[in-house]
Amino acid sequence: MTTKAIEWLDNELRILDQSKLPHQQIFIDLSDYQDVVSAIKTMQIRGAPAIGIAAAYGIALGAQKIEAENRTQFFDEFGKILEAFATSRPTAANLFRAIDRMKKAATGNNVSEIKRTLIDEAKQIHQDEIEATTKLSQLGAELIKDGFTILTHCNAGPLATAGYGTALGVIKAAKEQGKKISVIATETRPLLQGARLTAWELKQADIPVTLITDSMAGYFMSQGKINCVIVGADRIAANGDIANKIGTYTLAVLAKENSIPFYVACPTSTIDPSLSSGAEIPIEERSPEEVTHIQGIPIAPEGINAANPAFDITPHKYITAIITEKGIIREPFAFASQ
Repeated sequence: MTTKAIEWLDNELRILDQSKLPHQQIFIDLSDYQDVVSAIKTMQIRGAPAIGIAAAYGIALGAQKIEAENRTQFFDEFGKILEAFATSRPTAANLFRAIDRMKKAATGNNVSEIKRTLIDEAKQIHQDEIEATTKLSQLGAELIKDGFTILTHCNAGPLATAGYGTALGVIKAAKEQGKKISVIATETRPLLQGARLTAWELKQADIPVTLITDSMAGYFMSQGKINCVIVGADRIAANGDIANKIGTYTLAVLAKENSIPFYVACPTSTIDPSLSSGAEIPIEERSPEEVTHIQGIPIAPEGINAANPAFDITPHKYITAIITEKGIIREPFAFASQ
């Protein structure tokens, strides 16, 4: 995919509005950090690596507009910017890693130098994610055999990473190796990232894809029509438990029942060794209207209660391997501080 999900344009951040895909490709130029925070909250930018990259650029953007006579004044305002991004979404580890890197990068002899350093660090975070997702995709492709049909859930391609992709990156790399593969993509309710985004990206990459509803996955597994499952992740605990889009846990259990390998692909920036298990990962609860409505159209009785956890936890016992840029990791998972 040649379309850039996120691009730095000389003190502006250009994003592809993912909420409008696949029917409209609309780019938005953001010049205020608060607009970047809003874009993350509303999922115009989404996917753990892409959220981290956008936050880094947003922090740099906000820093450029700080009017301060000295370092103390600058850091008073800079702290407010960091806090705004830290409260934008709670689950993706890449967001908090990017915030930490930007905080540590805010060094220099004067305010002007600090501002320049922050832009450089944001660009480096972006480049690091591009390199990591490219490498992990190449490594992960070795797990894909010619003729495989792969099930994937949610969206973990260039849109979600502003790089090569994670789960979809592995699939793309396998195709580039000359393997004849096909994909079954879940629609991924409630916001239909699979139907809107994954199907769109795979079509652009000329990879055969069949779209199914989330509840059809067990049928296709039991029929022997799926060779492996590959998903991305938003955060991974030290023991290998993962947080990913709601419904991932269900797929992992079904895959185990049907003896199908279940792979997780993510850069190491998604791993959070400070958390001992998935029980400690914060799970974002989003608006009930995302469940009771589809793209603004009501589908449920007015006033009905609805729950909307955006992610679930898949215990490490269901995971065959975690694919990172540093290698393919299998049980026992034990991630130490990096």
